[in-house]
Amino acid sequence: MDFALPQDLIAYLAELDAFIKREIRPLEQADDNIRFFDHRREWARTDFENGGLPRHEWEALLREASLRADRAGHWRFSAPKKYGGKDGSNLWMAVIRDRFTQMGLGLHNDLQNEHSIVGNFPFVAMFEHFGTAEQQDEFIRGGFARERRVAFGLTEPHHGSDATHMETRASRETRNGVSGWRIDGEKMWITGMHVATHCAAFVRTSGNPGDARGITCLLVPTGTPGMVVDEYLWTFNMPTDHPRMHFENCWVPDSAVLGPVDGGLSIAQSFVHQNRIRQAASSLGAATYCVEEAVKYARERKPFGQELARNQGIQFPLVELATQCEMLRALIYKTAWEMDQLPHKEIEHKLSDKISMCNYYANRLVCEAADRAMQVHGGIGYSRHKPFEHIYRHHRRYRITEGAEEIQMRKVGAYLFGYLGPKRALFA
Repeated sequence: MDFALPQDLIAYLAELDAFIKREIRPLEQADDNIRFFDHRREWARTDFENGGLPRHEWEALLREASLRADRAGHWRFSAPKKYGGKDGSNLWMAVIRDRFTQMGLGLHNDLQNEHSIVGNFPFVAMFEHFGTAEQQDEFIRGGFARERRVAFGLTEPHHGSDATHMETRASRETRNGVSGWRIDGEKMWITGMHVATHCAAFVRTSGNPGDARGITCLLVPTGTPGMVVDEYLWTFNMPTDHPRMHFENCWVPDSAVLGPVDGGLSIAQSFVHQNRIRQAASSLGAATYCVEEAVKYARERKPFGQELARNQGIQFPLVELATQCEMLRALIYKTAWEMDQLPHKEIEHKLSDKISMCNYYANRLVCEAADRAMQVHGGIGYSRHKPFEHIYRHHRRYRITEGAEEIQMRKVGAYLFGYLGPKRALFA
């Protein structure tokens, strides 16, 4: 059993490091762009007079960084080669995200906007496995051309983690001789709608509340009459791009259907697994960064004439966190590798519990590590002149989004006790 990282992956990490040093760090320092990452970051990023949305200058900077990364062949790394990518595996993506967040805040990787010079494209797999040839061309190629951007419309005001009880409905309706669907209902936390060209709206098309079947995914173009963004909800970490919105007598043609009618829940489930393992790796890297920064500060700080690090009250909590980081890194890398051994559609049935373990634990761990780093740094740690408050506020979100940690623990429990997954046959 070999736990060493492949040599070609190590070489690629070095290539990414060189690219960041050559292209991204200078851009980060130019024209006071550092304001988006230093103590002014929340104010610099947020247009408080425009509903709290991201400032155009901030998003333009992220775009420029990703354009440079795309020209260098890094941005599409995880995408299939036929779309200009490198068939990047889940393992490689996990290692890269872990490494990037260990570097701290920076233009190379800022998850508040789901931005990275090595992009994450779960929609590619979604359209590859469920889309028509026309939809694949429009949304995959169009996405990389920056002509299409899809927001994920699953959550509802009264039904967050439980998608099976969603109240947004679509019924068949023909208009002007064209067969289609009328949509009515509400959605919430639909990230990125301010720049999206389409909303992938999950709606009930048949069955009863609580049924897994009967949910369909409809691709609704932005600007379609009856699809209305009501407000952008201000959050713990600003800016916001998370709206509350509703559909009222909103109609789309049959060509808007993604995947099988009444079988849309499997699309939603397939979407989350790539996100969860990469998010887990990012939280792990950020946790490691917090621990290492706390260690360095404890060695430098000398209250009462000796290093702060001499005190076991400082050492032991950081020892616990460092131990958890090392154990979690092994689980994340192993799980990502196992994902690469399975067909995409089998991951939900064979590995969903392990992915949930990685995700909920990593998101909890980074919050604990950021809090401990603040404590070790004292007053300066609490200030915005250190990044720990930003890391905490950002990653605290992930204990709720992509499936709240309680929902993910419930998934692990279902697999552990044989209600779902491979063990189910043992208790039949």
